[in-house]
Amino acid sequence: MAEPVEAQQQQRKTTMKRTLLVTNCILLSVGTSGGPLIMRLYFLHGGHRVWLSSCLETAGFPIMLIPLILSYFRRKNNRHYPSETEKLKTTMVSMKPPLFFAAAFIGILTGLDDYLYACGVARLPVSTSALIIATQLAFTAVFAFLLVRQKFTPYSVNAVVLLTVGAGVLALHTRSDRPTGESTVEYVKGFVMTLMAAALYGFVLPLVELTYKKAKQNLTYSLVMEIQFVMCFFATVFCVAGMIINNDFKVIPREAREFGLGRGNYYVVMVASAIMWQAFFLGAIGVIFCSSSLLSGILIAILLPVTGILAVIFYKEKFQVEKAVSLVLSLWGFVSYFYGEIKQANKEKMTMMDSKNSVPETEQIQTLAVSHSPNNI
Repeated sequence: MAEPVEAQQQQRKTTMKRTLLVTNCILLSVGTSGGPLIMRLYFLHGGHRVWLSSCLETAGFPIMLIPLILSYFRRKNNRHYPSETEKLKTTMVSMKPPLFFAAAFIGILTGLDDYLYACGVARLPVSTSALIIATQLAFTAVFAFLLVRQKFTPYSVNAVVLLTVGAGVLALHTRSDRPTGESTVEYVKGFVMTLMAAALYGFVLPLVELTYKKAKQNLTYSLVMEIQFVMCFFATVFCVAGMIINNDFKVIPREAREFGLGRGNYYVVMVASAIMWQAFFLGAIGVIFCSSSLLSGILIAILLPVTGILAVIFYKEKFQVEKAVSLVLSLWGFVSYFYGEIKQANKEKMTMMDSKNSVPETEQIQTLAVSHSPNNI
């Protein structure tokens, strides 16, 4: 009877993990598409503060208190404790100091990445910066191999190559869509900083996965949300320091009055930006928790061309042939990766079924011996 119970528990865990994966993929999709568009909207209508924009990418971290509090009461009320004393041990914060410091370090790196990315968005069209950021997949693949020994299949390698080549095709002709009135130096600066942001985030994703693997405590989704909270807090502190040095706080009221969409919409754009980016970061590290940093990087890479198309629709940006080629290669890479994953999953399933159905040779000999025993005749 124990085996069916264990099988049911394993099935529930698998179902829960798949549900979490789908949920985080949705969050990642919303954040990847919405975050850059809202950020670019700020710059298009008179916003100029790069440090402020970078700060908004993680400033929405207090929102995480809502699911964290709900998770705490769920754990406290729904778990079956052997005693009341054990029940009282349930705490709001389950993160231990080593994990806290690791999350804080990753948060500072994220803050630097936010600044580099904001610099790029301020100077480049969204459709261009989105496809440049897609190169982060190549960096993610390399660092995933070095840090967490990520296993590659021919399909995942093909996906990485296609998505990277797609971004490379774009890089050859991006100067044709340089914003009116922007100097070549500023445009190149934006291109380089966006590429640096892609490289740094390509390092951050496997670093998060390594942190999960090295954590000397039971890793739950509640703990993942705590990590997200700490990361975004320290990233925000990093960017707030930049805002103070750059006197951004003094300029905000004047910039709001002069904003092209109106003062009220200025603050709406800021709040919307913070929410969108919070969805992005939680989705990214949530996918890592449910699968791997490579999958998180691939999802971001395939969603970025979609962001570019939305920018063309909403902001009337140019969509040259090279962007179309980049999009096709990205879609091809996406299909290649998931075809490989499905094929691998089916192969593992068949192997498991064969191992269950096959009878060990020693068992066969014993059964044969018993059947021919004089006592059984």
